[in-house]
Amino acid sequence: MKLKVKDVNLSTGGPLIVILNYKDAKKLDIHSGDRVLLKKGRKEIIAALNVSEISRSIKHKEIGLLEEVMEVLKIKKGEELELKPTHTPASIEFIRKKLDGEKLSKKEIKIIVKDMTENDLTDVELAYFVSACYKNRLSHDEVENLTKAVLENGEKIKLGKKIIADKHCLGGIPNNRTTMLITPILAAAGLTIAKSSSRSITSAAGTADTMEVLSKIAFTPEKIKKIVKKANGCIIWGGAMELAGADDKLIKVRYPLRLDPEGLMISSILAKKASVGSTHVLIDIPIGETAKINSKKKAKSLKRKFIHLGKRLGMNIKVIITDGSQPIGNGIGPNLEARDVLYILRRDKKAPKDLEKKSIMMADKIFKLTKTKASAKIILESGLAYTKMKEIIRLQNGKSSIKPEDIELAKYSYNVKSTRRGKVSFIDNKKITKVARIAGAPEDKRAGVYLYKHLKTKVKKNEILYTIYSDSEDKLKYAKAISKDSVKIS
Repeated sequence: MKLKVKDVNLSTGGPLIVILNYKDAKKLDIHSGDRVLLKKGRKEIIAALNVSEISRSIKHKEIGLLEEVMEVLKIKKGEELELKPTHTPASIEFIRKKLDGEKLSKKEIKIIVKDMTENDLTDVELAYFVSACYKNRLSHDEVENLTKAVLENGEKIKLGKKIIADKHCLGGIPNNRTTMLITPILAAAGLTIAKSSSRSITSAAGTADTMEVLSKIAFTPEKIKKIVKKANGCIIWGGAMELAGADDKLIKVRYPLRLDPEGLMISSILAKKASVGSTHVLIDIPIGETAKINSKKKAKSLKRKFIHLGKRLGMNIKVIITDGSQPIGNGIGPNLEARDVLYILRRDKKAPKDLEKKSIMMADKIFKLTKTKASAKIILESGLAYTKMKEIIRLQNGKSSIKPEDIELAKYSYNVKSTRRGKVSFIDNKKITKVARIAGAPEDKRAGVYLYKHLKTKVKKNEILYTIYSDSEDKLKYAKAISKDSVKIS
């Protein structure tokens, strides 16, 4: 059927979707959710169909194209294309197989990932795959095959180095911005580290959000190679490229229900490491009552699985289990966290000692893992790490002379105070994060929380526990309302 193109000026951010008038759909005996083949000249693509019941929205003999379809077909409104019904992707049958609890073969996983990468699966179908992996755990073989398939279908950065260091934290701990300290420490010692980081999904800031305060974070693979060649390191946003692109699609559908199937999580982390050629990786698993992982048993199980899969992928992996009972650092939110990082690098008296201590410990673990003779403490205290960070910022098109006081905070603030005298006995990571997010972080980089008191700290009645920053009086009011019981005094 030949149809005239209408640009509906909408975007899905991924899946290829078209809209057809109900009369034309009835004539072809196709329905919403079916696949259709679109042909423009020699170019052919498969898209998911939506049927419009409103005649004035999409007219008879007209087809509505979303932005992604317009871009792929290189077509303009008013031009004609040909539409034909087509088959459902084979991967749908394999997703159904996993939902039934069966094990997927290497070939079946490759087909699922290929269809993901080529936008042949809708978000609903991807959500079913995530649900299947949540309900029926992936085996070691399935996790390995998924990781390799994601790598095969994504971009890779080849740095040409024998040893490439990397690190990852499982998250759930506010601030914990060790990457922005470890990277310049390792790079200053001559190690190569191409740190691909993520934006926030559920936290008040991801490493990419915080680094963006100091420099640009989105670069092409070629530009990244040039930065790393000059500075030995970089801190960039992996989402700007198609590094492990299929994994990014899975993360998108996992987010609404906070589904984090273990196999998908392990595969996600190691696929991103392998995509930049990482050979020696330190994994940090924080445990705590309100952390992402809340038991030592679970942490040890994950540790074994990371090491096992790492060996299969040719990576040397070291896993550490750390204290996740409270935020690491004082600032929570992009600008506040960037200030913490600069305070430490500049050897300022405002530097949070817990974040500094953990970063030194982790950098030394990586030195040991890579058999590098260097001391993280000496590199930090000598100013070499700060010099290296300034170089990285400059190469990433940032202002290397930036000082902590140059980084602005939101104009409205509220001090959360102690209602009694005693010691800090509990800090709710999840609630503190929620307070910072409601205040506006990470979208508003100036918003967040600044923590003055950590666990076991003595406090007086009416002493400030933390300050909330927001650029909206309404958001500040709401953040203030939910701050109750976020810090307990005994």
